[in-house]
Amino acid sequence: MEGRTLANGNPNQQTRSRAQHRQDLQRELDRVRQAAQKEGKPRLTTLWHHVYDIRRLREAYFDLARRAAPGVDGETWQHYGENLENNLVDLSARLQRGAYRAKPVRRVHIPKGDGRERPIGIPTLEDKLVQRSAAEVMGAVYETEFCGFSYGFRPHRSQHNALDAVTVGIKRRKVSWILDADIRGYFDTIDRGCLVKFIEERIADQRVVRHVKKWLNAGVLEDGTRTWAETGTPQGGSISPLLANIYLHHVLDLWAVAWRRSKARGDVIIVRYADDFIVGFQYRDDAERFQAELTERFRQFNLTLHPEKTRLIEFGRFAASTRQRRNEGHPESFNFLGFTHSCGHTRTGAFQVVRRTMRKKMGAKLKALQRDLGRCMHHPIQEVGRWLHQVVDGHCAYYGVPGNSNALWVFRGQLTRLWYRSLRRRSQKTRMSWKRMASIARRWLPNPRIRHPYPEQRLCVTTCGRSLVR
Repeated sequence: MEGRTLANGNPNQQTRSRAQHRQDLQRELDRVRQAAQKEGKPRLTTLWHHVYDIRRLREAYFDLARRAAPGVDGETWQHYGENLENNLVDLSARLQRGAYRAKPVRRVHIPKGDGRERPIGIPTLEDKLVQRSAAEVMGAVYETEFCGFSYGFRPHRSQHNALDAVTVGIKRRKVSWILDADIRGYFDTIDRGCLVKFIEERIADQRVVRHVKKWLNAGVLEDGTRTWAETGTPQGGSISPLLANIYLHHVLDLWAVAWRRSKARGDVIIVRYADDFIVGFQYRDDAERFQAELTERFRQFNLTLHPEKTRLIEFGRFAASTRQRRNEGHPESFNFLGFTHSCGHTRTGAFQVVRRTMRKKMGAKLKALQRDLGRCMHHPIQEVGRWLHQVVDGHCAYYGVPGNSNALWVFRGQLTRLWYRSLRRRSQKTRMSWKRMASIARRWLPNPRIRHPYPEQRLCVTTCGRSLVR
């Protein structure tokens, strides 16, 4: 589903908060945005002075996480802030005269839901500041160009906006087939040469391009050994999400829009969040032809569709009836952004997309909570209760969509059982009964409730009648 574009003469729409101390910086970005919107999409030649502006660097510093892990230099947010103004003046001067050098990122590994580990790069604090400042300036250019069905890592767009677009697109269009696609190792396989060429199509300021190359070629430090890769962008950097969006914007989004207009016989919807995207088709031959041509398109840019996570399924308003005529089972479901989507009906018999919490995600979360409860087994009940209250509240804040209340109650119930088992193990003489545990759970664990509106209600605020699904 396509979002509403900026109205002519209203550059301040879809921007960050306009607090009084940010108005000057915002007006500068508005001028950058207006220049990027000019007819012919001119290449912008003077952007770097916005990046090394001390006010923008200071704002980037206060936007960083206070307790984030330090990079290879060991610099923390608190220590850097003890002499903040002098440090920012020095950093700005080095950026202005070209003396800034990007340091290698420190690599750590975090567990994934499938048992594997995801490599994450931790840049130094100054690299984070400069990258965040550069991402804000470059984002002002590309936000005027990105397609409306791209939702990942963009201002004023979230996972729930993408989820709403998928639901509304399937319900309102003649969608009968879903291509659930995932790119294998996307952040590690980006072709840096092509990425730089894509950036240079809109940004002619070589100082910006040169520093992007510095961050891409800074290398990775792991176990005391520094290594360099020829492809990819390290996950964890402030500018990595923007670079990833720029790459897929040229490789996938623009190509998909042209394919839909020239080759599709029926309705086609597209929703992308980072490297996960859903494509819906009216006809199966459109879906198969799109998947085949997309595979070849990706091969030209060093990308590959994940063979296990990419599949074509029959789904939509007409899927159940057509499969019943063929004596086949219920339509398959697909997973997207933590939710399992399946075909269902309302009480009146109308078709609806049913969204449930992914069983795999819930199981992984409960296992992690079981380990944490074991470590804090002997902590006071009040302390553990306050923590678990935040856990349940945060879980409902994301998964509290209409139609998912049963899964929310299941999560709360399973968490109550885990807490009960933990309290019973505090002593060999068990004095914890289910009656007392129920009283503790009522005291500390909030009752789940739906936090989000229906997809049509929220999406109608951010979209207009014209949509790219046509």
